[in-house]
Amino acid sequence: MEIEEGKNIQVSDKIFANIEKYKHEEYQYLNLLQNIINNGSWEEGRNGKTKSIFGTSMRFSLKDNKIPILTTKKTAWKTCLKELLWFIRGETDNRLLKEQDVHIWDGNGSREYLDSIGLFDYEVDELGPIYGMQWRAFNKEYICNNKQKIIHENSFNPKDFDFDFDLDKTEDRNYGVDQLQIIIDSLKDPKKRFSRRHIMTAWNPCQLQQMALPPCHVLCQFSVKNGDELSCAMYQRSCDEACGTPFNIASYSFLTHLIAKHCGLKASEFVYFKGDCHIYEQHLDCLKDQLTREPYPFPTITIKQIRENINDYKVEDFEIHNYLHHPQIKFQMVV
Repeated sequence: MEIEEGKNIQVSDKIFANIEKYKHEEYQYLNLLQNIINNGSWEEGRNGKTKSIFGTSMRFSLKDNKIPILTTKKTAWKTCLKELLWFIRGETDNRLLKEQDVHIWDGNGSREYLDSIGLFDYEVDELGPIYGMQWRAFNKEYICNNKQKIIHENSFNPKDFDFDFDLDKTEDRNYGVDQLQIIIDSLKDPKKRFSRRHIMTAWNPCQLQQMALPPCHVLCQFSVKNGDELSCAMYQRSCDEACGTPFNIASYSFLTHLIAKHCGLKASEFVYFKGDCHIYEQHLDCLKDQLTREPYPFPTITIKQIRENINDYKVEDFEIHNYLHHPQIKFQMVV
């Protein structure tokens, strides 16, 4: 069968147009959703029925100030950023988020939930040594707010590990290990910034039982290439694809842009490694609707100033430009 020359050109143009369209990085997320729906296995877990697969990865460019805030539904990026800055400051008290109208952790900080996991001594909204504490004071002895007593003892000693920094106060468990500041100091040092040891972990087996929720995004690594291009890779053990993943992509992209700006580098890429990727049964229908939407171009970010201390950045320091998005989809977070 012969195709007329004019029609052949039109067919080729359509093919190349589709190729260009599907190069949009958001299709990594949409294709994952479709893969889980089509090929995932049904599992009955701790908090409900999910369809899931195990193991995948995504890559998002951060060059030219681009930031991958997903567009096929409205992503509450300010809420995401407020939580990130709360982590960075080492905070674990959910009341500080509530004061900013952020309610991500409300379910895990309720009296009913805390009692259900045996944290009877915790006050409401006390979350234990979660992300912020591990980032800024890894393995510091945790003292319960309510009784002012040490909940847990263990024998961790930083000298047992091959850290690429001066121990200073980290020998004393009254301080813990400030992983984030160690990374910042190393990235600012031209002799250390190319190290392969810029790793920050939230997974502390010694303190998991004290946490309101064991960390889902458990480890990240920063890497500098081409002199001044900063990338971040993150591994996440458990991925709630409806509620969690859009926030996780935005959060670690914000973090990479912020660390790059703070250390005089340029943000390059966020690489996302994912373990258990699951969709809760009650989220399926809304995600199927989301799959019918076509992504818009990702927005860009400006961080307006460099502050002396990483703790001092505020939401007002960040500007997002040209964020086009489809309407919000409301998912009930499962705790």
